[in-house]
Amino acid sequence: MFDGPEPIYLQIAQMIRAQVLAGELAEEEQVMSTTQFATTFRINPATAAKAFAGLVDEGVLYKRRGLGMFVAPGAREKLLAEHRDSFFDEVLAPALAQADLLDIPTAEIVDYVLGRPRPAGPQAGGGTSTGPTTDPTPR
Repeated sequence: MFDGPEPIYLQIAQMIRAQVLAGELAEEEQVMSTTQFATTFRINPATAAKAFAGLVDEGVLYKRRGLGMFVAPGAREKLLAEHRDSFFDEVLAPALAQADLLDIPTAEIVDYVLGRPRPAGPQAGGGTSTGPTTDPTPR
C-alpha cells in the first residue's frame, strides 16, 4: 500500500488528510490507533506514531488521553483552506499558461469548467454536461 517514493509516515499522514478532506473521517471521529495501523498495514508502530504526531502538530488530529487520536474540530476547513491557497498557484496557473500556449480561448475554458460533470460528494455541484462547448471567441 505505501509504495511511493516518500517516507511511509508522510504517506500515512497524506492518506489521513485525504480522508478528512473527502469527509470519510469527520470531526471528533476516532482514527485507528498506532497499534491498529501497524497491524493493519504491517508497519512499525513508531512510523504510524510519527505520522500522527505530525498531524497533531498541524492541528488535523488531537489526542484524548487514554482514548486515542481524533479528528480535530475544524480540521476539514483548515485543510480545504490550505489546498485552496495552493490550488491557484500550483495547479491553475500552469494549466492556464499551457492553454495560452495552445491558443485555447478563455471563453472555451470557462464553458468547459461550467459545463463539466461534477462527481458526487460532500461539496459536489452537480452539472450534467459532458464536456466543453466550442467558442471561437478570442481571448
